[in-house]
Amino acid sequence: MHELSIATAIIERAGELARADGTDTVSAVTVRVGELAGVVPDALDFAFEVARDGTALASARLVVEQVPAQAWCGECAEEFAVGMPPFFWCPRCDRPSSDLRSGRELEITGIEPAVT
Repeated sequence: MHELSIATAIIERAGELARADGTDTVSAVTVRVGELAGVVPDALDFAFEVARDGTALASARLVVEQVPAQAWCGECAEEFAVGMPPFFWCPRCDRPSSDLRSGRELEITGIEPAVT
């Protein structure tokens, strides 16, 4: 389960960012996870709960914003959902696309300091 290593990295980085902002504890971390990032959001949430014990994020919650995979067709200027499993074929003009616009994200987008 690679989500545990991802959760650990999120906790470490969120802790660093919180300390840089002058706070010791975090109440929430928001992450964006793309549909094609290879991360199962429920597994990441579970791993986060396990990995946060004994850290500055011990009582923090993980907020996962799921990002759908979208591709762009340069032939007809259409953005379309890629889906899962991914299908990079434009539904409008019936041509393949290699321009993935979103869906591979895995990033921290926000940290909420704990109120004391």
